[in-house]
Amino acid sequence: MDIALLSMAMSQGQLQQNTSIALMKKQMGQAEQQGAALQELMSSADSLAIQHAAQPHLGGNIDIKL
Repeated sequence: MDIALLSMAMSQGQLQQNTSIALMKKQMGQAEQQGAALQELMSSADSLAIQHAAQPHLGGNIDIKL
């Protein structure tokens, strides 16, 4: 086998591996950001809005007697 051909093949393999690792790190960073944003959104949610979403029929009508 040709040494130059083997060297090029190994170099291409290393490049592909490094590219895959870089993309994976980028995706992990984005996933962490999305998770933090979701956690912040859930912690800032209004409890009344959550209750209304769970029971939307409550509080829609008012009975008044004069």
